[in-house]
Amino acid sequence: MSFADNLKTLPSITHLKALHLVDANGNEVATIPNQPGKAGSVAVYNALATKHGAINVEAAKEGLEIFAEHTEDAKNRPGAHPNIDRLLEVIATGQGYTVRFEQA
Repeated sequence: MSFADNLKTLPSITHLKALHLVDANGNEVATIPNQPGKAGSVAVYNALATKHGAINVEAAKEGLEIFAEHTEDAKNRPGAHPNIDRLLEVIATGQGYTVRFEQA
């Protein structure tokens, strides 16, 4: 399935303003705002964090599948898709993130 098709299967994110990714030391390392161009990533990370309790290796692998065709593009163009790059990094290092949900 394509990324667009996969997005249709994910829970609604209308209640979220943003997601904040927090590393093992408690440092906020990224914010993903729920806005055009980022909402797809918010939907993916929200679904993964809800299902897995965090963005761990298992969640990251699932996320790459959800991102579908964008995953291959991210592998070929590092930096073009930072939210996919982050999942690839979790898989490579084993270091994940907890997610803090900012309500709208």
